[in-house]
Amino acid sequence: MDLDAYLDRLGLDRPAAADAATLRRLQKRHLDVVPFENLSIHLGEPIDLAEEALFDKIVRRRRGGFCYELNGLFSVLLRELGFDATLHAAQVLGENGVPSPPLDHAAIRVELDEPWLVDVGFGRFSRSPLRLAAADPQEDVEGEFLILDAGYGDVDVRRDGEPQYRLENHPRRLSDFARMAWWQSTSPASHFTSKATCSLPTSHGRITLSGDKLIETVHGVREETVLKGEEEVLAAYRKYFGISLDRAPSQGVGQA
Repeated sequence: MDLDAYLDRLGLDRPAAADAATLRRLQKRHLDVVPFENLSIHLGEPIDLAEEALFDKIVRRRRGGFCYELNGLFSVLLRELGFDATLHAAQVLGENGVPSPPLDHAAIRVELDEPWLVDVGFGRFSRSPLRLAAADPQEDVEGEFLILDAGYGDVDVRRDGEPQYRLENHPRRLSDFARMAWWQSTSPASHFTSKATCSLPTSHGRITLSGDKLIETVHGVREETVLKGEEEVLAAYRKYFGISLDRAPSQGVGQA
């Protein structure tokens, strides 16, 4: 991996140490500049989890991605910088805490003086690493997070009392997620195929482009603007997310 190019994408210098402060800075900056987006699905681009393909997309082409892509490549960066970082599968917890299928999400576990949960690919989530061994609630700008024992070494993550996902204890390879990534990007039953979305946190909330709808949340107040035509949509991708596209994503599944 070209570490300098990746760090330049994040606007950071090479860190002096692989410690908790560096981990916190890397996660926050990644969330600030690399969008959570599913545009490839609606542009007819295949989802390729090979490291070189992810590097080309996220670093060279300055795009974003969804969980497998973002956490997959970020975990490689962390290891290159000296962190003990492993990928772990998670099941998203829906209504009443019912888990989604296995491998529905990918997150990162980092071993320092204690284990930490790092996630730059879940959309709205903690902006700082979470202590996996902590029994007490952990405060973050995105809310109050709580780690609960789910048995067999797995843990449940809650935000403001609401279930988020169940994280597996044992590590996975990025290739383990390939089949689920294919399903997420092609199945009509996947929420990723229903509409193109692109999102970043801001200093006061979040900004999201969903289809032709620009959604800005500032201090909890949500404002929606319907963009008129392809040129306004493309201009919004450039202005708010730093993404330059030749054409606007379609509103349905863009690949066979």
